[in-house]
Amino acid sequence: MCGIAGLVSFEDDVNRRRDVVAAMTETMACRGPDAAGVWLDRHVALGHRRLAVIDIEGGAQPMRADTSDGPVVLTYSGETYNFPELREELRGRGHRFGTSSDTEVVLRAYLEWGEELVDRLNGMYAFAIWDGRAEKLVMVRDRMGIKPFYFQRTRDGVLFGSEPKAILAHPDVRPVIAADGVNELLGGIKTPGHAIWADMREVVPGTLVVVDRDGLRERTYWTLRTAEHTDDLDTTIATIRELLDDSVRRQLTADVPLGVLLSGGLDSSALTALSAGQLAARDERVRSYSVDFVGLAENFRPDDMRATPDSPFVHDVARHVGSVHQDIVLSDAALADPVTRRKVLAAKDFAVGAADVDTSLYLLFQAIREHCTVALSGETSDELFGGYPWFHDPVAQQAEIFPWMVPVFAAGEMSADEGGPAVSEFFDPDLDARIDLMTYLKDRYRDAAAEVEPLPGEDPHEARMRVMSHVHLTRFLRALLDRKDRISMAVGLEVRVPFCDHRLVEYVFNAPWAMKSFDGREKSLLRAATRDVLPESVLQRVKSPYPSTQDPGYAGKLQAMGREVLADPDHPMFQVIYRKWFDATVSTPPAELPGYEREKLDRALDIAAWLEQHHPEIRV
Repeated sequence: MCGIAGLVSFEDDVNRRRDVVAAMTETMACRGPDAAGVWLDRHVALGHRRLAVIDIEGGAQPMRADTSDGPVVLTYSGETYNFPELREELRGRGHRFGTSSDTEVVLRAYLEWGEELVDRLNGMYAFAIWDGRAEKLVMVRDRMGIKPFYFQRTRDGVLFGSEPKAILAHPDVRPVIAADGVNELLGGIKTPGHAIWADMREVVPGTLVVVDRDGLRERTYWTLRTAEHTDDLDTTIATIRELLDDSVRRQLTADVPLGVLLSGGLDSSALTALSAGQLAARDERVRSYSVDFVGLAENFRPDDMRATPDSPFVHDVARHVGSVHQDIVLSDAALADPVTRRKVLAAKDFAVGAADVDTSLYLLFQAIREHCTVALSGETSDELFGGYPWFHDPVAQQAEIFPWMVPVFAAGEMSADEGGPAVSEFFDPDLDARIDLMTYLKDRYRDAAAEVEPLPGEDPHEARMRVMSHVHLTRFLRALLDRKDRISMAVGLEVRVPFCDHRLVEYVFNAPWAMKSFDGREKSLLRAATRDVLPESVLQRVKSPYPSTQDPGYAGKLQAMGREVLADPDHPMFQVIYRKWFDATVSTPPAELPGYEREKLDRALDIAAWLEQHHPEIRV
């Protein structure tokens, strides 16, 4: 995995700025606990933090190749899963390798094919190449946006890093959030190219950015395209299985211990079973890990989101595939621990998320890291195969807003009415009036929907479901991938996502909705493609989201934290959160606090802690 950082300045001698790029790189030490490196030349400085996964001894970075016209130097984060095939092709073209790392393959691929190397890579990656022959920096991000990558233009070059914190560490950068940044932050969305910080941008997934003396230019090398699907149902199911088998096989490559995240749902169970079968051929057993909460199994109460607890299904799968399994059981005290929450917020650079879910992910990843350096996860399956309940809700299907927000409207937390308040008694009304969050969300939805290319003569419902799939894969998913990456890398764990293989995504995206729901259930194609390796209990289980504690004691701990915030009348949180709502929520008896209000309180406390950490200047 790793973290990258650097700067280019065409009017300055960067050799005098080693301390600056070293400080930028050091902000991401958790991403690369195994080694650090900095390379400088007159106009460029590249930094790297390494998490050693492939070629432990030989993959040090930044990695340099000398040519007769100047050095070519790479700082690289991620994994290229097809590097063995690329290495053999490059050897056939005369290249010699001094390591067995995928990093060197990417560097040699650039020497051979230049910027066109992007069309040949299969993986998750964010990397920057300084081409001393042309004095240019080439920044590349993977097709799906699995690995984060940010940059900020300067008067004579650029700053870049895997995370915003690397850029914010530069002495000339101020932590400012303008109106669009506040809308991104509070709306919980991730618009391609946007960062919440003023003047900072993301490298858009599937994009290549070149910086030279003539300025900065971007080129899209991959995007999600509409294509006619001509395979019948049986062929489609078989193709999905073939692609998934190949993706899992590639992503089980590592020179360090590896495990699988197992929730007992269809996605993670399928990955665990496929991994178990492939590892068994190597005389190995798959390691599986799940999260649970103290007392949840005994006190579980079904609700609209979760009909069943995970634990029985997790153990069915573990027995079925013969995995070496471990339950990670978390207490409410661990979830509410303010030190842990601050670590999570520092990792995310982003205040709004899923609160206790983010904290439990951090604690889960932390426990897994004691045994493994790499873990496979089922992210992307719900977005790809239509797993979320709102995919099957006629109201959400027709809404002119991001469909995952429809349940929020139904709960009364937000209003989608034209001219109405964007948020009901949660955000400060003065701030809401200035930023107009609802208009922003609707505009961003229209932008996303306009990207979708319809098929000629396509059925209106199929066309609508294509839009729904597209916005999930290009908006909703990217927020989840970012959360997964930041929180896992905060503990030095590399999490891989086999469902994100771009070949699988392209194929399933273009399968018609009637085929994706052919048996009247969610994720019909995935269930059919993996039926032979799963226990019947999982095949019949209804979709259940990531688990959350149900103990009222957790709400009480949140309220105690909230009273500490209320004790400071000038707390910066009240620039954002409506004080009257916060006061009433903290004062409600814990047992009487509705679940959705507890979740809002949890998010408000995240915002409070994040503002304390970052001290941003908010300009709206």
